[in-house]
Amino acid sequence: MALINSVLSWIMRKRIHQIELFLKYPYDVQTEWLKKLVIAAKDTEWGRKYDYKSITNPDEFRQRVPIGDYETINPYIIRLRQGEQNLLWYSDIKWFAKSSGTTVGKSKFIPVSSEALEECHFKGGKDMLSIYCNNNPDTIMFDGKGLALGGSHQISDFNNESYYGDLSAIIIQNLPWWAEFMRTPNLSIALMDEWESKIEKMAEVTKDQDVTNISGVPSWTLLLLKRILEKTGKSNILEVWPNLELFTHGGVSFTPYREQFRKLIPSDKMNYLETYNASEGFFGIQDRNNFDDMLLMLDYGIYYEFIPSEDFESDNPKTLTLEEVEAGKNYALVISTNAGLWRYKIGDTITFTSLNPHRIKITGRTKNFINACGEELIIDNAEKALSIACEKSGAQIREYTAAPIYFSDKDSAAHEWLIEFEISPARIEYFSEVLDNALKSINSDYEAKRYHNMVLRLPVIRQVPDGTFYNWMKSRGKLGGQYKVPRLANDRRYIDEIIKMIK
Repeated sequence: MALINSVLSWIMRKRIHQIELFLKYPYDVQTEWLKKLVIAAKDTEWGRKYDYKSITNPDEFRQRVPIGDYETINPYIIRLRQGEQNLLWYSDIKWFAKSSGTTVGKSKFIPVSSEALEECHFKGGKDMLSIYCNNNPDTIMFDGKGLALGGSHQISDFNNESYYGDLSAIIIQNLPWWAEFMRTPNLSIALMDEWESKIEKMAEVTKDQDVTNISGVPSWTLLLLKRILEKTGKSNILEVWPNLELFTHGGVSFTPYREQFRKLIPSDKMNYLETYNASEGFFGIQDRNNFDDMLLMLDYGIYYEFIPSEDFESDNPKTLTLEEVEAGKNYALVISTNAGLWRYKIGDTITFTSLNPHRIKITGRTKNFINACGEELIIDNAEKALSIACEKSGAQIREYTAAPIYFSDKDSAAHEWLIEFEISPARIEYFSEVLDNALKSINSDYEAKRYHNMVLRLPVIRQVPDGTFYNWMKSRGKLGGQYKVPRLANDRRYIDEIIKMIK
């Protein structure tokens, strides 16, 4: 196994030279990809509609093709799932990544072409390992097994040649045969769709394996790790997997979970690597140890545009190319991809921490914020402030959500936070005060609205019992890696559901 580890590590590091190419010529690489995408789709129904044959540059593309979202392309998705082809992309679409719902249905079904699998998702996974091996040349991760806490898949109801499931499950299902030797558990367990049984079986099988690396959503991974400790009677995960060295995570911010992982995996040699891998595409990889930003991957068959924050609510927003963005500003991400998503708003917001090379941080969602009275609180603000409050109070958070308390005749507005603590603060009042001060220091709009309690008063912190969020997600039929607890909402729908449930 040592020889295999050495060979694979060497192969992974070779890719670094190609990554260096798009670092050196980012704008040329992006412009070239736009040309490739437009040419590839010129004879599709979408390409004929917007006369892709005559598009020669990014400006013509922006002028010709409208910005859209899932609701815009849903009629095409329905037809694709029924077996029609050559609608949005030239190659056959047989796989659909199931994601959380929209106004047009319970779930979204994002098309995944063979090109998107190979040039984007698989390439992103390999690059993640390449970057890790390059930064950690002494790695022995390939000497053991990789544990991927993915989702489930099933044949769709439309026809026997159209499949859907979580993106992670689609990737696992389509991995080359040799990859099976390097991962655990087997496919029959990895692709189970009943999550409580799945966690149980995964814990039973993997507790006796030599697991060196894990990938998954932090919340569900914690659930698995704790179940393994219960089964083995060990005090920490390194007593079960002594060679564990890497946790690759994404999907939600790692900040609320960091201390819990450190407690379960008490080693300074443990590495944590963030990826930005959505159903719509693989966008970013953390390329530096001890930094919390990610390298924007520019050669995955994705062309990027960016909507400035002032245009988020516009019906016809202005978009910027990669060459036009500025560091430190908030942008909504717009993508055109090798799976037939064209000028598609995915709903995420990012900021650039660096322009040479282009590194990003996820700041939240265009629709996942609190702005009840002009405070414009985004997830990035909330995560940073909660981290400060936990550090100063000695608390650890398992899950949380927040929403506004609206103005009343007797009181000003406020933010209500439902928090399930791993370790509770000694005094909730102190935690609330520190959180409030941290938010003031991070968000000037929030600070202005908090002046003399005139608009916003002190945050209302409500500690909820252990298991509250798990039970709430279960009651909604949303157990699984593709589902996340909504962190911020600009209305009280979620928070009132939870409060009603625990009364």
